[in-house]
Amino acid sequence: MAALASPQTGGHAQSIDKVNGSITAQAGQTYGGLSTVNGGIKLERGIHAKAVETVNGSIEATDDVSSDAVSTVNGSIRFGRQARIEGSVETVNGSIFIDRNSQVRGDISTVNGGIGIIGTALDGGIDTVNGDITVGADSRVKGGIKVEKPHGSFGSWFGKPKIPRIVIGPNAVVEGPLVFEREVKLYLHTSAKTGAISGAIAVRYDGTPPNKD
Repeated sequence: MAALASPQTGGHAQSIDKVNGSITAQAGQTYGGLSTVNGGIKLERGIHAKAVETVNGSIEATDDVSSDAVSTVNGSIRFGRQARIEGSVETVNGSIFIDRNSQVRGDISTVNGGIGIIGTALDGGIDTVNGDITVGADSRVKGGIKVEKPHGSFGSWFGKPKIPRIVIGPNAVVEGPLVFEREVKLYLHTSAKTGAISGAIAVRYDGTPPNKD
């Protein structure tokens, strides 16, 4: 059952720390840390929280939500428009998406999961091992992009590993280097700008992103 989080009286922001169960942070309120082990976290419109973290569960935020840092292990992370995240956004097994007019001060990283941003300013970089990456229209990434080489024999157990698909969209800017330690398919819009690219050859495109292949 979800815990309906509300601020404490007396001017002190409430911190929620659970083991089992989800958390819902009420619209327009300010919180301390929001943490659970087995459960998802929902952040309603206009809330501010310090660290938001779970282990087995997803984190879903509507518009105009701010947080110091956001992390999960097994779950996706999704923020609506006007997000303000002072730290990093991290998951291991799950995707990350951040919508327009948002700002992230830290890095965005996954191991097994796609990353997508649109109209977002990212002060840090983007890092993954097995995920696709889309730097959508009008986004600016001050750090670089890195796709790391998988470690261990995971790919050999399940056949040929999936090739990550990297798309840099219209008017997007990646100021740092793009480093690919494994094979990727890199698509770069004709209006996009990036730093140095190593480990892949970019395919330029115009109009809509190329179809998945």
